Amino acid sequence: MTMATVTRTPGSQRPGPRPPVRPRGGFLRTLWGSTIGKKTVMAVSGLLMLAYLLVHMFANLKVFFGPEEMNGYAHWLRTLGEPLLRHGWFLWIARAVLLAAVVLHGVSAYQLSRRDIAARPVTYRHQRRQASYATRTMRWGGIILALFIVWHILDLTTGTVNPRGQEGHPYENIVAGFQNWYANVIYIVAMLAVGLHIRHGFWSAAQTLGVTRPGAARVLKAGANVLALAITAGFLSVPIGVMTGVVK
Repeated sequence: MTMATVTRTPGSQRPGPRPPVRPRGGFLRTLWGSTIGKKTVMAVSGLLMLAYLLVHMFANLKVFFGPEEMNGYAHWLRTLGEPLLRHGWFLWIARAVLLAAVVLHGVSAYQLSRRDIAARPVTYRHQRRQASYATRTMRWGGIILALFIVWHILDLTTGTVNPRGQEGHPYENIVAGFQNWYANVIYIVAMLAVGLHIRHGFWSAAQTLGVTRPGAARVLKAGANVLALAITAGFLSVPIGVMTGVVK
C-alpha cells in the first residue's frame, strides 16, 4: 500500500488573512455612509429645525399685539449683528443654515428609507400595525412640509403669491395672505403635519442621541406630545385670529 505524496507549488499555497480595508474619505464620509451616522444627522438637523420653529412661533404671536410690534420685530431682525454684519446679513445666514438642515434632514430620511426597503425585500402577507399614526405618516408628512416651505417662501418671504407682498410689513402681509380660504387650508394642513412630525421626530432624535433609560423615555414621550401640541396650537392661532377678526 502506497501513500501519495502531495507536493505544493508556491502558487498553490493558501493566502493569509487579508488586512482590514479602511474606508476612504475621512471621518465625515465614514459617518455619513453609516446608518447610525445618517440617523445622527437627522437627529441634529431635526433639533435645529425644532429650535427655529419655536422661535418662529413666538415671533408669529406678535401679530396679536398689533402692526408696530410685529413690524418692529421684523426690522430688528434685519439689523441684528450690526455693525459687525451688514444690514440683512443675519437673516441670510440664518436662512442658509436652515436650508442646509432641511436638505440634510430630507436626504438622510430618503436614504434611510431606501436602506430599510432593501433590507426587507419580501413583503409579508399579514402585517401587524404596531407603529403609531404619526410614525406611519412621517414620510408623507415630510413631503407635505417640503411643499409647504416652498409655498410659505412665495407667500411671506418673496411675496409672489401674497395679495400685498410688501417687504418689511409682515403684519399686513399676514392679514392679506389669510384672507384667502385656500391659504388657510394649506397652512392648517401643513401645521397639523408639523405637529405629527414633531411628536414622532423628537422622540426618535432622543433615542438616536442615546436616551434609553425608561424614566427619561417616559418624560421625553410626554414632552414630545406637549411640545407638538403647543407648537401646532401656536401656529394655528394666527390664521384663526385673522379668520375670526381678532387680527385685522
